[in-house]
Amino acid sequence: MTRAVIGSVFMAILLVLYMWVAGYQAFIMMSSGNGVVIAMGIALLVLPLIGVWALIRELSFGIRSGRLIKRLQAENGLPEDTLAHRPSGRTIRESADEEFPLYAAEVEATPESWRAWMRLGLAYDASGDRRRARSAVRTAIAFSKMHPA
Repeated sequence: MTRAVIGSVFMAILLVLYMWVAGYQAFIMMSSGNGVVIAMGIALLVLPLIGVWALIRELSFGIRSGRLIKRLQAENGLPEDTLAHRPSGRTIRESADEEFPLYAAEVEATPESWRAWMRLGLAYDASGDRRRARSAVRTAIAFSKMHPA
């Protein structure tokens, strides 16, 4: 198991435990008969539900992006790692920035290709731009749903 999977499972277990404790406390609060305490009990249920929604969304993103990476890997479509790395293993950003225009041009040439968007997401990730990387991968996931193999 990878560290990310172990971390995700651990967080899911903690969230379930938290939901049980929060639900129990919310039930006690909603049974009090006091309007303010009942409102607090309802809020105590709503906030963990938002956490569950966020966790499910992140797990779904991770699973779907992992599947697309495996598909690209099976097709030999993953970018070759020719980037310079630090001794810690992290990519040197300037090295990643040099290759970035290749992947941006591929997306411009084939804007509905999930493969192009996935490679662009990987390039953004290598450059350290996590927000744009996630956005590009979400676009790749959406296009892969519209054009399944």
